[in-house]
Amino acid sequence: MDQPDLSVQLAQYKGLIFDMDGTLLDTMPTHVESWKKAAERFDFPFAAEWLQSMGGMPSIKVVDEINRRYGLSLDPREVSQFKQHSFHLLERPSQRIALTCDILEDAQGDKKLAVGTGSPRDHALALLEEAGLLDKLDAVVTASDVENHKPNPDTFLKACDQIRLKPEECVVFEDTELGKQAAHAGGMDCILVTKQGLVFHPLIG
Repeated sequence: MDQPDLSVQLAQYKGLIFDMDGTLLDTMPTHVESWKKAAERFDFPFAAEWLQSMGGMPSIKVVDEINRRYGLSLDPREVSQFKQHSFHLLERPSQRIALTCDILEDAQGDKKLAVGTGSPRDHALALLEEAGLLDKLDAVVTASDVENHKPNPDTFLKACDQIRLKPEECVVFEDTELGKQAAHAGGMDCILVTKQGLVFHPLIG
């Protein structure tokens, strides 16, 4: 979608809610690499594309999905802790995704701005601070703040509540189908970040 058209689309919203990993920050390659190390350590199949599609879901719940997918009985907490430890060891300086970060910064002062992420709170705040985004946000909702994670809508609904807007007054920026499902389940339009650019997915239509 061309930027002028997107600007017209965004004019109708009072709030913008952004996923973090893969949407504002290019952290997904490191996440996938850390899952590869976990797969080697715990001997489960490594499916990079599928694991990337789980972006937005906390790692402990991804392990539940791995168990279901492969008929395993891995300890979700143990595998999740190993994966997170591997991520921190691999972690590189957070590279901002210019397209979405520019939209966020251009909207500062004009619209309410929030992040709704599947990362733990301390980790999310550290990455957003490092990327120079934290002080531009009106709210940050993380995996630590809700019980039902994406594709459930709770993360984005809590973000709406914290910026004091109704779901229909907000649009969500996401990079996975899982995140789009969560946005639509919460009654919000969604803009997907793809390799081709930004693609608008309205709630209806």
